[in-house]
Amino acid sequence: MLSGRRLDLLDPTPVDIEIEDIAHGLAFVARWNGQTHGDYAYSVAEHSLLVETLFGRIYPKTASKWRLAALLHDAPEYVIGDMISPVKAAVGPGYGALDDRLTAAIHLRFGLPASIPAAVKKQIKKADKLSAWMEATQIAGFSEAESSKFFGKPDPALLDGLSIVLRPPVETRSEFTARHHALLKEMG
Repeated sequence: MLSGRRLDLLDPTPVDIEIEDIAHGLAFVARWNGQTHGDYAYSVAEHSLLVETLFGRIYPKTASKWRLAALLHDAPEYVIGDMISPVKAAVGPGYGALDDRLTAAIHLRFGLPASIPAAVKKQIKKADKLSAWMEATQIAGFSEAESSKFFGKPDPALLDGLSIVLRPPVETRSEFTARHHALLKEMG
């Protein structure tokens, strides 16, 4: 990693995880396999920030630790990349096991339980699907009808004032790191 840490992908440990490495990697990993409109790729870091914002709008009274879990929901992709769901399925259960090991190490590193409660995972998934709807309609060329078919029809009030803004990876990396630090501070 750029931090100098050596991360064993098959046996990751929390002491080998640094937020700067996660933020950097996610800021340079393109969602939608880079097939989006704009001058910059839409990164996993940008997506993660949006998911955390939406999660907070949907569940405004949730604990900061679960908002942190929402921010980190795709964190393993900083080293394994972002694969579309059909590819993940084709790779098989090994991909899921690798993702689970990395997620556990990341969560433990930042004071979260290794495994997030199922109810919270479901809430994060709801925000993730809402983010995917926004991404599909705003930067990936889907109509609202197509997006609603794949991701569900959103509550317009949750999207009020939000839009996808593509920006240089260094800006996204900085915002991701700052948001992570703010959530840790809130957690005490």
